[in-house]
Amino acid sequence: MKIDGRTFVISGGASGLGLATARTLISSGASVAILDLNEETGSKAVTSLGGAPSAKFFPCDVSSTESVSSAVSGVTTWIKETGKPLAGIIPAAGVGAPGLILDKRLNPVSLDSIDFVLNINLRGTLDVTRQFLPLLAKSEPCGPDKERGVVVMVASSAAFEGQMGQVAYAASKGAVASMTLPMARDLARFGIRVVTIAPSMFDSAMTAMLSDKVREGLQKAMEFPPRAGQPEEFASLVKQTIENVMLNGVVIRLDGATRMPSKL
Repeated sequence: MKIDGRTFVISGGASGLGLATARTLISSGASVAILDLNEETGSKAVTSLGGAPSAKFFPCDVSSTESVSSAVSGVTTWIKETGKPLAGIIPAAGVGAPGLILDKRLNPVSLDSIDFVLNINLRGTLDVTRQFLPLLAKSEPCGPDKERGVVVMVASSAAFEGQMGQVAYAASKGAVASMTLPMARDLARFGIRVVTIAPSMFDSAMTAMLSDKVREGLQKAMEFPPRAGQPEEFASLVKQTIENVMLNGVVIRLDGATRMPSKL
């Protein structure tokens, strides 16, 4: 699918993997709608991307349906102004809140912590996707396959090998991985593909909070290359996913052959 002259929506697009993806798509001629919670960070991201008409910031709390709806309305208006149809939805906003399901003092993990992770990583992914899909389905089909666009979701290696303290996080990312195929089947009639990327440890705002000990332990679990992934490497796979029409209904691991141990 052609990237040039089209619009892509990226939630969590003001930093990390989302920002790198925005930069890669803009370099290929796309316009990118950056959805993020922090307005200051979002404005700085847009400036770093060259500003309008290539990028525009829309404040959005993905855990709030009303906030997502407002972002959809803003992006719809922007697309009418630019004439660049929507071609992709990339819900990349995500959080991690580690906590043992039962700690050594026999305290269960708090429901607030579970809800926080699920509301952003799972509910937020679903809500951003479902609310933008009507706009994507209205785009004119293109190419010999009459494709309208693609949804690229973000899971994690924790969806398959969650570590101690990752029950909520693994649940959220495992759900994203498991809904990839049924969503692709639902959207096939509209010429819309669905692909999920499951990265291991990548340099991002989330992993920046890890201690040196944890980071070193994670790197030891990697085969090759024995390092954290770079956001640009994630963005490169997103670009390839958009362009390769045969990628559909699949979860792609991006992990340097990492298989996480139960604990570090």
